[in-house]
Amino acid sequence: MENRTIITVSCTVKSSIEKAWECLTLPEHLQKWNFASDDWHCPKASNDLRVGGKFTATMAAKDGSFSFDFEGTYSEVIPLQSIKYHIIDGREVSIHFEATSEGILITESFEAEKTHPAEMQQGGWQAILDNFKKYAEAQ
Repeated sequence: MENRTIITVSCTVKSSIEKAWECLTLPEHLQKWNFASDDWHCPKASNDLRVGGKFTATMAAKDGSFSFDFEGTYSEVIPLQSIKYHIIDGREVSIHFEATSEGILITESFEAEKTHPAEMQQGGWQAILDNFKKYAEAQ
């Protein structure tokens, strides 16, 4: 079996668990935070949030120089608790929601891909999660 590197990122959102769940899963919210830097955006998103359902989020440079679709299929959906999915390349991602005294702790773990350094991937996913936190807390 091939060695897999698992990367984990997290944030605590000052929000209700219901609002955090909506902001993370509804396409109209997803488009407002799903990018790692201000020179990128998410112009399109769709989400069929159920086991076997698929999602797509288009991530694009605002200057039009590059874009790609981030796609996957859900393998587990426990409302207000956890989500698991497989990215189109087969890597697994899990997202866990936990109510704490500080707010809702969102923890994402994902299998690193082999093209980019793990630190770079962790930084990018953390930046996206930080955008989510900022957006969700403003709702």
